[in-house]
Amino acid sequence: MEWAKESLEKVEGSRAARMKQQAPMPSDPDLILKNFHPDYSGKERTVNAGPNAGDQKFPLELADLLEADSPLPATHSTVTDIETDVLIIGGGGAGAAAALAFEGSGLNVHLATKLRLGDSNTVMAEGGIQAALAETDSPRRHFADTMVGGHGENEPDLLRILCEGGPKSIEWLSQLGCLFDRNPDGTFRLRGGGGTSVPRVLACRDYTGLEIMRVLKDAVRLSSTNVLEDHAAVELFDDGNSTVSGAVLYDRKKASLVNVSARAVILATGGSGQLRLQGFPTSNHVGATGDGLVLAYRQGCRLAFLDSYQYHPSGACYPEALAGQLVTEAIRSAGAQVVNSEGVHFINEMAYRDVLAAAIIKETQEGRGITTPNGKVGVWLDTPMIDLKNGEGALAKQFPGLIHRFERYKIDPVKTPVLIYPTLHYQNGGISIDSQCKTEVKGLWACGEVTGGLHGKNRLMGNSLLDILVFGRRAAESVKEKISERKLLTLNNLNEFRKSQLQKQITSPTFFPKASKMKLEIGKSAVEAETTDSSSSETSGGFEPPDPFAR
Repeated sequence: MEWAKESLEKVEGSRAARMKQQAPMPSDPDLILKNFHPDYSGKERTVNAGPNAGDQKFPLELADLLEADSPLPATHSTVTDIETDVLIIGGGGAGAAAALAFEGSGLNVHLATKLRLGDSNTVMAEGGIQAALAETDSPRRHFADTMVGGHGENEPDLLRILCEGGPKSIEWLSQLGCLFDRNPDGTFRLRGGGGTSVPRVLACRDYTGLEIMRVLKDAVRLSSTNVLEDHAAVELFDDGNSTVSGAVLYDRKKASLVNVSARAVILATGGSGQLRLQGFPTSNHVGATGDGLVLAYRQGCRLAFLDSYQYHPSGACYPEALAGQLVTEAIRSAGAQVVNSEGVHFINEMAYRDVLAAAIIKETQEGRGITTPNGKVGVWLDTPMIDLKNGEGALAKQFPGLIHRFERYKIDPVKTPVLIYPTLHYQNGGISIDSQCKTEVKGLWACGEVTGGLHGKNRLMGNSLLDILVFGRRAAESVKEKISERKLLTLNNLNEFRKSQLQKQITSPTFFPKASKMKLEIGKSAVEAETTDSSSSETSGGFEPPDPFAR
């Protein structure tokens, strides 16, 4: 990287001093957040339709989707095509965990996912999963760390359930065959993470989510669950009396609509990073377009904490093809330092994620960042420090994914720092649920990233993978206890929502990010929908999905 030669020389020259020093924590983190974190940019507004009308503010991109019309015509038939007891919408970790919890219940379960089973944000998670397993740790301590990290706004009941469910979730995953990193004596290897007071993070090298999804997917394939791949959820049915009774799916392979009658529906649709809020790159999977938020909102479910998104501090900034992809927090935990263009270690890299992201943005806006040939600006993550601190070969052994990703572009993280900048990573808020994963609407449950309240205003590393396991399984247990008789299929709730002040020129859900306009045709209805640009990220791996309703 000849264009950064001068800055790299300063970074290399400061290593000896930085080995002996610890970077300071910011004296006023709240001030840094308010001045530099994207959540405080003012690029949000209230909505005029639905249960949150006039109160909570939403990012502009999400507000537009919540006020948008459904692509489904008012004349859509309600004749049943598939009859099931339970319909799970979402094929990531939360949906898979829920499906597995129904085994042996005698209930007929269908799982619908708009891509393939396992194609989700779960596989994008690299750093690890938290669980209070150390002798010096406890669920109570896990709770305290997470509450502080969420700025005290976490829902206490949900957080208690999460922390208490950690050890059992790891035991369950291990029984399924998940290969967590272990110490020479066979015990789990525990790492620190931003905001953890003791080492609590378990990992599978730097592809933890991929390993977890591997075992969950295999287990679902071997279960009695009926998996409907390439089936995108278009709308939810109700019984005419505000109880959810099924869903309309779009079979992308057959280009046809499928009506599903279900005694219970579980939303496990994940996040919305592909909306690219404020033009940020994203680490999210190509399907993360906030579908579940839209579907639940039209049924009358309130949304919480959606003025708060997590911007992961260490998203790749260079080369351009990797923009937005994660450089896992575990690398910072192992000794990589966050350094500006002058070689100054300006903040402790284990600060809370939102504070660290804001500090990096501050550094670049005040002129201490490094500008790439394409005009992007970031700071250095000094990865060679890992081998200096832990011995030669430590980086390659612990983080093979990082090495593989950058070596394609002739960058060796063992010898050269990598350039980072915050990337849109996680949806902190979502659908309001109770401790049993029930939404405010009868017949509808939700779990995982689509929900809000658990993480407060900032999520700690490793709690998302724990979330999908604990609450995916909990949603299923609740359904088994509370499932009702079969109800009628109507679109009454949708038709009532359509009486609000909607933006008729666009429709939602959007299903996939796309750079251009696309025509959505259902029956005789056709509308033009403007969707979000996905051209600046490689998160889709070059996958170009077909138009959702192309004929």
